[in-house]
Amino acid sequence: MEFPDLGEHCSEKSCKRLDFLPMKCDACEEIFCKDHITYANHKCTSSYKKDIQVPVCPLCNTPIPIRRGEMPDIKVGEHIDRDCKSDPAQRKRKIFTNKCSKGGCKQKEMIRVTCDQCHLNYCLKHRHPLDHDCKTDGKPVSKSGHAALMRAQAPSSSNAAASSTRGNCRTMSNGVTGTRPQSSSAQRINAASSPMVSPTAQNVIPPSASFQVGLTEEQALQRALEMSLAESARASQPTLSPQEQEDLALAQALAASEEEYRRQQQRQQVARNLSSQ
Repeated sequence: MEFPDLGEHCSEKSCKRLDFLPMKCDACEEIFCKDHITYANHKCTSSYKKDIQVPVCPLCNTPIPIRRGEMPDIKVGEHIDRDCKSDPAQRKRKIFTNKCSKGGCKQKEMIRVTCDQCHLNYCLKHRHPLDHDCKTDGKPVSKSGHAALMRAQAPSSSNAAASSTRGNCRTMSNGVTGTRPQSSSAQRINAASSPMVSPTAQNVIPPSASFQVGLTEEQALQRALEMSLAESARASQPTLSPQEQEDLALAQALAASEEEYRRQQQRQQVARNLSSQ
């Protein structure tokens, strides 16, 4: 007695056995017998969908959990960039050194993101003043103003010494500053008790105080730097020997004589033109 509809044949080409208890592969969904049901025995082409392996970090040998359908290379790269404890990964992460100044935030950025008001570094998420609760003392200072304050604080000692020198220079020989008005009686007493001083000597104002009149602190500092550079440039010029000085004077005299001769020729030409007319 035959049962033609009972059982199914194995899908393996080399087998084709009629199995009354066939089994279906959960990867390729084909029918196999008990000898070829495994992925390796029937060389299943869809086994990668079921044979999930956990990737391992090549630097720290730590298993990295991934979800089904995710690329292992991407997850391994993210692990190396964030959580890997090996020395090469930590050296790579040193480029992110700009830590956010917001309390509780541990984010680090590759570049500095400075607030225009408090001049502190923040991450991209907290870069706006409202995001990091910006607190400044009084009016917000611009970048140029902050730079000017930093430049003014650096040479504070030199400015103090210069101010004391200016105060000593502006003091007259009679002990009264040049800007304070005096009464007529006080002037007569001072003139009688003090030696004769020329008016030019009394009205002398040092250059350090004269060029600062009407200038702000930043402009005065810039002017002082320009004067210092000019003095250093003049001091760096090489001195000429006596022979070189004589040659230079001779060359200047020859140039002056040639210029005078050319002017005479031009005047004569103009005179001839006027006479011919």
